[in-house]
Amino acid sequence: MAHDLPGWVAELTDPRRAQTLEELADRLVPLAEHAIDVSRRLQALLNELNDPFRREALYGRVERLKSRAGEALDEIAAEIGASGESRIEKIWADWIERAGPGERDAAKVRELRRRLETDVVPVLTEQQQAVATQVAARTSAALEEATQTLLTRVEELAKAVTDLIHEVLPLAREGLTLASRISGLSSRARKAGRGPIPDELQELGAETSRAFDEAVARLELEWAALGARSATVRAALRGAEESAFSHVTTAMTLCVEDLAPDHVKVLNEAEERANELYDELSQS
Repeated sequence: MAHDLPGWVAELTDPRRAQTLEELADRLVPLAEHAIDVSRRLQALLNELNDPFRREALYGRVERLKSRAGEALDEIAAEIGASGESRIEKIWADWIERAGPGERDAAKVRELRRRLETDVVPVLTEQQQAVATQVAARTSAALEEATQTLLTRVEELAKAVTDLIHEVLPLAREGLTLASRISGLSSRARKAGRGPIPDELQELGAETSRAFDEAVARLELEWAALGARSATVRAALRGAEESAFSHVTTAMTLCVEDLAPDHVKVLNEAEERANELYDELSQS
């Protein structure tokens, strides 16, 4: 901070304390450079703030939601399929365990496998497909709702950001205008030659320095505030995406919970049918 620096710093850098035209010209140059720097930083931050709302970014956000929803649906479909496969394995293991040594000949085993594949597996496969279809339908509806909510929220946020950019952009341009003004005064002082500073240039130098202090203070403050707002916007966009994805996964979970009792019932009935088939084959 300025007040923490030794007193000689201002003595050697403040244009208002310049004693010669050459000193005035030299001391104005860093002010112009600083004004340009803070203006460019502010403009860069405005561009960064606007980037998430460009068409390609919006498209990518929607595609990312669809991709994540698809991956979650694939996981659920795999779990549904695994439940049927594990029940088939359990049935087969029970058959083998119940069969006596004399019933484990190749022909008997082949017949058991054939009856399992023709009488039990189709029922489980049909059930798996039915559940997967219902979950997919519920997921598709939830994804459509979530996408619309996401787009609405992004649109609302984009409007607020656009208003903010229109409010702050003139400040960034003000800094560049000030830098041009300072550079012009520096050039004028240099062209005036050497020696003491004329009263007119002395007044212009003091006035320009005050304008610099005020403008740069505003720009630096706005840059810091804009940085915080930019972080908030990025967090809001991430939150909107996660909320949309959560809406989809919640719908999936509720759908699976609704279908679970009937699914388990079909699995149990299939196992009971398998036990009946085993008894029939054992008595034949």
